Amino acid sequence: MKRYKSTVFLLLLGSSILTSCDDFFNTIPGDELSPTTFWKTEADAYSAVTACYDKWSNPGTGSTDIIFADCLSDIAFNYSDASRFRTTGNGSQSQTATVNYYDYTTIRRCNTFLEKAKDIPFASEATKKDLFAQVRTIRAWRYFQMNFWYGGVPLIEGLPESADEAKLPRDTEEKVKKFVYDELDALIPDLNEKPSQRGRIAQGTALAIKMRSALYWGDYERARSAARDIQKLKLYDLDDNFQELFSLKGQSSKEIIYAMQHVANTYAFENMIRVFNNQDGGWASMAPTQNLVDMYEMSSGLLPDEPGSGYDPTHPFANRDPRLALTIIYPGMDWVGSDGKSRVINTLEKEINGKTNADYYNAADNSSKTGMIWAKYTVPLAQYSASLDNENTCPILFRYAEVLLTIAEVNIELNENLDEALDIIDRLRKRCGHVAVDRTKYTTQAQLRELLRRERCIELAGEGFRRADIMRWKDDSGKMLAETLLNGTLYRMTGKVDASQTNRDLRATIELPTEDNQTERKIEDRVFKPHHRYLPIPQAELDKNPKLVQNQGYDK
Repeated sequence: MKRYKSTVFLLLLGSSILTSCDDFFNTIPGDELSPTTFWKTEADAYSAVTACYDKWSNPGTGSTDIIFADCLSDIAFNYSDASRFRTTGNGSQSQTATVNYYDYTTIRRCNTFLEKAKDIPFASEATKKDLFAQVRTIRAWRYFQMNFWYGGVPLIEGLPESADEAKLPRDTEEKVKKFVYDELDALIPDLNEKPSQRGRIAQGTALAIKMRSALYWGDYERARSAARDIQKLKLYDLDDNFQELFSLKGQSSKEIIYAMQHVANTYAFENMIRVFNNQDGGWASMAPTQNLVDMYEMSSGLLPDEPGSGYDPTHPFANRDPRLALTIIYPGMDWVGSDGKSRVINTLEKEINGKTNADYYNAADNSSKTGMIWAKYTVPLAQYSASLDNENTCPILFRYAEVLLTIAEVNIELNENLDEALDIIDRLRKRCGHVAVDRTKYTTQAQLRELLRRERCIELAGEGFRRADIMRWKDDSGKMLAETLLNGTLYRMTGKVDASQTNRDLRATIELPTEDNQTERKIEDRVFKPHHRYLPIPQAELDKNPKLVQNQGYDK
């Protein structure tokens, strides 16, 4: 109870000054939250629910995980090994060094609320049902996440009487999945259709969890049904301004179904500093890779390796899909830095006009090792504080584009409604100024599947989907795509930048790969083995609960 008390109070301290989250956090309890004085009033219940929302998307790394999780895949790289993203991304994870998604903190808070608050009188029964359904949604999400990443975890629905009673063996993946499905189906009708305050869970969020969990577990009809139920709410749509969607100005976008809430000075997002490059005071520890750049089509709609595409590997940013420049800040682009001055991005040369280049990949540990940073959440830099660690950034957990892509993927996997799938893909492409799909090139299920997988990656890049996708997607032989995409050497681009060139996308001249520049281009070697489908249960959890059995391949 002492731990629970401090969590609630710390989270809510100073919440009366919040604005961007309305009054979501504005429920300050008294100094003492003992069982004899707490759990009495509706206000107590709201305070306890707010504590359940703390880092609910991921108790270990919080909402930071949304932006950084792609470092576990082929399209992003983590240099600093923050939270073991690099270790896990390159396949060297172990039970003593791994990204940690195994955490019962939030589940314990949810179970405490569901048990302790059930007898609290509410002025409205509908309000009580909605509040309880919010908590059950959070708990279902946490079980979905742990079950997907670890493959079966102890299913704890109540409050164990002692620590020993909480030491339970792992339940099967199927049992936990059934719990998640049954919970979501039962609680969704109790939720409000529209959130009462920004930051609160409503039907759209729970349906999005239902949709994503079903898609990840291959239950396609269920995933599409949930996606269509989100559409029936008529609350969400694509935003015409793709880049603004990821800025502070875009936080009220009609595309956002749910975003994790942060308010500077009170409940700040602290990790924007990890996204920006060295010259702007950032650490650039999470950066997109050339693998992602290579996935984008040419502006004509042809792939770079198709005949007649006009692709020039020495100018890889020229004449590409417009979404590339909306997703990645690459060499040659115009940029307004932390000093308020405009400059041309140059991460390729050690010196510029005889002066040390702070953004050169090897200038410092804080320089981007891929030579690029994300455009999502970074444009414009002026929206953030000088420290880059006290921000109003609200990372998006669910948005409407994912709903559309889920419908398209399911249609293709079930080989039906293929015109609808292509219409969806065209809608996403056109909103950023790209051309429609040449439908004469995509006539078979296999061709459409390849198109959909590429389009999903491009649309959702930098939002944490990629590792899960390349593990659940299989090639023709039945192997996970990760077994191909995450085995090999990760390279950076090398070359030079001509800032006097008027065409932004011709400023960077990239060296072709040779034996002479291989060492300079190499970032790291990566490995993905079949048992990496699941993460290792952290040693600390094994120490606390001797009944846990480690995942295969990670035994000492």
